[in-house]
Amino acid sequence: MVLVDTNVLLDLATNDPIWADWSLGQLEAASLAGPLLINDIIYAELAVRYDRIEDLDAFIDLAELTRAPIPRAALFLAGKAFTRYRHAGGSRTGVLPDFIIGAQAAVQNLPILTRDIGRYQTYFPTVELISPGR
Repeated sequence: MVLVDTNVLLDLATNDPIWADWSLGQLEAASLAGPLLINDIIYAELAVRYDRIEDLDAFIDLAELTRAPIPRAALFLAGKAFTRYRHAGGSRTGVLPDFIIGAQAAVQNLPILTRDIGRYQTYFPTVELISPGR
């Protein structure tokens, strides 16, 4: 099982000229090891790209993604990691979703397929990251 970060899925949804091939290859490889997971945060972030829920759900079905609930322990851990981030001078805007995704991966011992390793690596060092150059 692999938790797939939003940026990888957006590479496919937008047919990103730089990253779409890498992301597709990584998704195919990860799917051989088990289900590809997204949580409600990732679903909501993807929704920004789609005008209709049916189109988003069709993309999720086509990509063979499984929605995984976020455990309460992960939500608590995300809040604590975000607090550490803020005390270290981090900005308030737009980052809490990354902490929730990272905390879920940490609590459920899931690797994350992502191109954005910074916060995951710093605040969830036990999480395996599948990313470019690794």
